[in-house]
Formats: sequence, C-alpha cells, structure tokens
Amino acid sequence: MKQEKSCGAVIFREENTNRYYLVLHSTQGHTTLCKGHVEGDETEHETAAREIREETGLAVDFIDGFRAVIAYSPRPGAAKDVVFFLARARGQDIVCQPEEVADARFLPFGEALEALTHPSDRETLQKARAFLEGG
Repeated sequence: MKQEKSCGAVIFREENTNRYYLVLHSTQGHTTLCKGHVEGDETEHETAAREIREETGLAVDFIDGFRAVIAYSPRPGAAKDVVFFLARARGQDIVCQPEEVADARFLPFGEALEALTHPSDRETLQKARAFLEGG
C-alpha cells in the first residue's frame, strides 16, 4: 500500500467581532480547504505554510494545539493522510495560484461550511471553529 501525506490549514481572519474562514474553489471544480503534498523532508507545518503561500499568497500564524487528520484511500492501493492545522491569516489580499485555484474567499462560518464539497472538510471546519470557541 502506497502511503501519501498532505498538510494544510483551516485559515481564518477576524474583523471586529466577526470571524471569516478561507475556502478555495479548485480548478478541478470542488471547494475545499487549503492543503497540498509534503515535499522532501518538510515538516507538517512547513508543508502547510508553503502550500498556503503557493495557493493563496497568504502568510499565516499557526494556532497552537489544533491538529486534525483525515485518512482515506484516494485510489486502489493507496492510503492518504491529510493533516490540518488552524491558522490566522496575516492579511486578506489573496493571490490565487491559477494552475490549482480558480477562486478563494473568506466567508462567514455558515457560508464556508455550506460551500465545502467534502463532508470531511466540513467536519474539519466545525472542529476548528469549536476549538477557537473553547469547545
């Protein structure tokens, strides 16, 4: 069985008392959280930071204590773990990587949850929000 690993983050920004979450509409047609494959001997956080920078142009600060893992089989003979962290965006000017990201935007929680294509991404977003709210 071939083992694969990707890392990314639930990215948010705060404006006054409101919190907005970043969702990406991929060029493949689905809406997802920011993530990508580990390269070389990168750490999980290094992979997540690189993928966020490449796909969105954003720099982020990771929030300590949050780590969620989604495990699935992308195709026969392969197993994949996707590790998600929680990160606050340092800015809000998004520059999409045109090869992979058709659109990216910060949305209120309910809209972000509804926009995500995969149930596992929705569950990860819910866990991240609960963590931020102390639950």
